[in-house]
Amino acid sequence: MTTSSNAATDNAIYSVLDNNLNRIAGIQGAVLLSNDGIKLSAYLLDEPQAERMAAAASGIAATMKAISREVEGGRVIRQLVEMDDRYLCIVGCGEGSTLIVVTSRKARLGELGGEAVRTAQALGEWLGTPERGQLPTA
Repeated sequence: MTTSSNAATDNAIYSVLDNNLNRIAGIQGAVLLSNDGIKLSAYLLDEPQAERMAAAASGIAATMKAISREVEGGRVIRQLVEMDDRYLCIVGCGEGSTLIVVTSRKARLGELGGEAVRTAQALGEWLGTPERGQLPTA
C-alpha cells in the first residue's frame, strides 16, 4: 500500500469515527486497534494515550472472547465499563479489530452502546485486520 493509500484510509476511518461518535454526549475519544494491541486510528486522543489504551484494551477484549468461548456464548458484541467519571465501551470491529470509545458520565448508556456498535459495523464493512497467524482471504 502506498503512503497516499494509507493517508486515504486514515482519513476515511477518521471520517467514520467523527460522523458517528460526535453524536454521543460527553464523547472523550476513541481508538481503533488491531487485536494484537496496535493502534490503527485515534479520535480526540493524543498519540501516547491512544497507544496505551490500545495495548490495554486488547487484553480486555481477548479476555472477554476467551470467556465467551468457555461458556459457548458466541461472538462478544460489546463490553461496557463504568468508572466513577467515565464510561468505556469496547466493540469488535471487523475481523481482528476492536473499537474503544470513552465518554464522560454525561453519555446515555443506550446511546453510547448503540453508536459504538453502529460505528464498528460501518468500519467493519470495509476494514478487516486479520488476526495474527491468519492469512488474508483472496
